[in-house]
Amino acid sequence: MTVVFDFAGVLFHWKPPELLARLLPHRVPDEAAAHRLVDDIFQGYTGDWGDFDRGTVEPGPLAERIARRTGLSVDETRRVIEGVPAELAPIPQTVALLRELHATGRPLYFLSNMPEPYAQHLEATHDFLGLFRGGVFSARAGLCKPEPAIFAHCAARFGFDPAQTVFLDDVAHNVAAAREAGWQAIQFLDAAQCRRELSA
Repeated sequence: MTVVFDFAGVLFHWKPPELLARLLPHRVPDEAAAHRLVDDIFQGYTGDWGDFDRGTVEPGPLAERIARRTGLSVDETRRVIEGVPAELAPIPQTVALLRELHATGRPLYFLSNMPEPYAQHLEATHDFLGLFRGGVFSARAGLCKPEPAIFAHCAARFGFDPAQTVFLDDVAHNVAAAREAGWQAIQFLDAAQCRRELSA
């Protein structure tokens, strides 16, 4: 069985409300405001941020587009864009799961919606990414989850059988899309739950 990992929210910490509260505290007086600002900036990873994930907009123009749309200053939006890499800290329990699976000889890959600057940062910073046989970053494929084409692209590129592949993602609609593409999939809640479901 091949195992394919998502990155943000599975292998790496990703809590946008916490990120915005840290970077723009004057804009985030409470939790409700944090969630509203997350929606405004990231648009559910569609729109402007979706273009960033897809590799069709660079950080500078992205900051200007978000500022025009939200009323934030360009400096504020730039602060958020530049602050994301530090937010993407490894989740130790999932890294341990990754190492366990690698030790069994199980084929491991990744499939992540990830802008190119962040992909480069992760590759340069974390040696454990070498445990993967390969993977797909959305910005390099020009495709994003949950589009069916990105699942087909990933399977074709690495030559694995979707029916013998299990995809781990924290986002429900990405899990549903993988299943519709013929993959097995687990919605990731934490490493312990994921380990149990993989064992089952």
